Amino acid sequence: MTQLLSSNRDLDGKVALITGASRGIGEAIAMALAASGADCVLTSRKPEAVAAVAANIVANGYKATSISCHAGKMDQIEDLVKNVEGRFGKVDILVNNAATSPQVGPMMSATEAAWDKTFDVNVKGIFFLTQRIVPLMIRAGGGAVVNIASIEGVRPGNTRGVYSMTKAAVISMTRSWARELAESNIRVNAVLPGLVYTRMARTVIEDPEVYAQYMKDIPMHRHGTPDELARAALFLATEASSYMTGSLLTVDGGVLA
Repeated sequence: MTQLLSSNRDLDGKVALITGASRGIGEAIAMALAASGADCVLTSRKPEAVAAVAANIVANGYKATSISCHAGKMDQIEDLVKNVEGRFGKVDILVNNAATSPQVGPMMSATEAAWDKTFDVNVKGIFFLTQRIVPLMIRAGGGAVVNIASIEGVRPGNTRGVYSMTKAAVISMTRSWARELAESNIRVNAVLPGLVYTRMARTVIEDPEVYAQYMKDIPMHRHGTPDELARAALFLATEASSYMTGSLLTVDGGVLA
């Protein structure tokens, strides 16, 4: 389990919804927000896994609950929003972290099924969950949306063309929502991770030859950790970033420098 980050409890009284929170970056972000005082709602399509993360947060003395939700299915998104509204009446922070990358290889080999799954989770799900949560944020007097994009949305990754396109869409969506929601006191920003140790990246990091190739492109000559991404997301979720909206916070060891 990722370790809870120390905090000044800047988020006391806030309700935070984090998607894809059953492991990796989402788990680390959930723990960071909870340690900062937020009442966290964790979602994932795997109910047992996300419930275990919520239980760990509670065991550490913080507040968390879990709700099963497939981030690419509209009926489950609708049910999630109704559930959260019924329990809490508002949302102050939304972290759109859930993502998938089922197609790895040349774009010429991409199937319609892989395309649909990637865009459903990585783009459609983020858009419509944000759309449905905004009224709950307005009810709370404002809020912060943090989208987890990727540096591959700026510079496409080898063999991950479809995934890269979805992350480019997330970057564009972040900026569009930021302009549209600013008058409602809702800030929308994105974190752009580079190579971070997660299950999705494990095949790269644990293959010495492939990892060595990646290191040639990373000035800091190492991969990142979920906790390092969590600190960036926490910053964007708090008043420490109060004059930021539409911003892209790159956490990549210098790849895009």
